[in-house]
Amino acid sequence: MVQAVRTGEPLRAVARRFGVSPGNVSFWVVRCKGKRVDRCDFEDRASGPRRPWNRTAVSEERRVLRMRKQLEASVLGESGAPAIHQALQRAGDRSVPAVATIGRILRRHGRTDARKRLRRPAPPRGWHLPQVAAGRAELDSFDLIEDLKLDKGPQFSVLTATSLHGNQADAWPRLSIDARAVVSCLLTRWCAIGLPHYAQFDNDTRFQGAHQFADTVGRVSRLCLALGVIPVFAPPLEHGFQNLIEGFNALWQSKVWQRFYFVDLPSLQSHSRLYVRAHRQRTVSRRETAPPRRSFPKDWHFDLTLPLSGTLIYLRRTDSKGNVHLLGRRFAVDPLWLHRLVRCEIHFDLQCIRYYALRRRDPSDQPLLAQISYQHPNKPFKGTT
Repeated sequence: MVQAVRTGEPLRAVARRFGVSPGNVSFWVVRCKGKRVDRCDFEDRASGPRRPWNRTAVSEERRVLRMRKQLEASVLGESGAPAIHQALQRAGDRSVPAVATIGRILRRHGRTDARKRLRRPAPPRGWHLPQVAAGRAELDSFDLIEDLKLDKGPQFSVLTATSLHGNQADAWPRLSIDARAVVSCLLTRWCAIGLPHYAQFDNDTRFQGAHQFADTVGRVSRLCLALGVIPVFAPPLEHGFQNLIEGFNALWQSKVWQRFYFVDLPSLQSHSRLYVRAHRQRTVSRRETAPPRRSFPKDWHFDLTLPLSGTLIYLRRTDSKGNVHLLGRRFAVDPLWLHRLVRCEIHFDLQCIRYYALRRRDPSDQPLLAQISYQHPNKPFKGTT
């Protein structure tokens, strides 16, 4: 490059011919200015001395390594940087390197015992449901934003929803949200955009039903089962499973609730509908590759008295004895699978519960741990329709 510029070829033409930037060519031309090309230093290194002035002397490094070898053979076997530092002080050396310096010497020579943390890639989205992770089924996730308050108005809550693959969001600000309100919002959403394969919730009683009674299946779960949607309940106090809907919760609060001043709840509801419409328009390309949703059945009526049919899923973590707690009962899973995640599938038609092992380290391997017989008592639903 330098020789080509010296022969009169334009600098930019030289840069194009060698596939480098003009600044790179100019750097080497200036560096070789006034010198013969065969006597120029073309070594690409930082400016300054080859050996830093504060680099530990080779004799000091060898002394540290010898001390480490002696400590490895000692009774205690402690040979880390703090132990070497103390041993050198006890030996009466005048200049003892600092603990951090000794640690850098050990790392430079590969004499450390500590292993670096192995960081594994995150599991795919919806990994706890194989059909969802493979992109063959859609998952709708629901959550609640509670205890928001208008400046001169009452407190209210927001029911939020979004889909995993299609990213179709919804938000319903209301003064009060109970199980009937959740059912109404779910019906409104699914009548408009179609039915998903799975619907995921947390363990709030408005979603799951009462916790103090055994074998209780709540109103929302019964709605999902009646429409052929599999309800999924995330494990309590676990991170990651609700990230999808919690991310939209944070987005809605930052772009709607915290961004504008609302006089009353109707104005907030109106602006929330505008935001949801704009959000769907921005993410419309996601729907092209999302799994197809089933159409809502015509002339359908929600009957809470019908016997349960279909599949209900609980994601749980086993206790110290390999048991899980669901439906107000404690079930034995596997005495060797302790404090581990489990997908519990309750099949009402087959009258059984199947437990599948879940591991973030290997999300594709979900073996069947156990299958037990379970017959739901089909007790009448306590509540008005």
